[in-house]
Amino acid sequence: MHSVPSGIAQHTRVALVTAVLLVAVSPPVSAQRPREIGRTAANNPVLVEPRTVTREGALLSATIRVKFAKAVKVPGGDWWSSRTRLVFDCTNRQVKVLESWYYGDTTWRRIASHTVSGQPAFGTVMGGSMTSVGYDALCPVR
Repeated sequence: MHSVPSGIAQHTRVALVTAVLLVAVSPPVSAQRPREIGRTAANNPVLVEPRTVTREGALLSATIRVKFAKAVKVPGGDWWSSRTRLVFDCTNRQVKVLESWYYGDTTWRRIASHTVSGQPAFGTVMGGSMTSVGYDALCPVR
């Protein structure tokens, strides 16, 4: 029988236990992936990042992604997808956009534009829009 030096065996055991613990305490991959919550009037899929959804009273914060069915033509290149951090006022059907990114691809990797709202304010959720899909999916019916 082949014997392993005790120092190497100890390191191997520590590495194995560490790996098992990391897997045990990590949230499931499906909980981290964006999930589709609906489609816009233009048939663009709308997704939510589940880990970003938080609630404080009537206010619900989330990050929403959209893959555009057709590219949005803008100077400097086409936009194929977006990601938006926003807050819904679930009692008044209003939304406040905090930050938005537009991407030159459908994988949310190549940022074409990034905007942070200087003084975000609540506005009306417009029917058929990404915010309407998000509001309807995330704000409970009262």
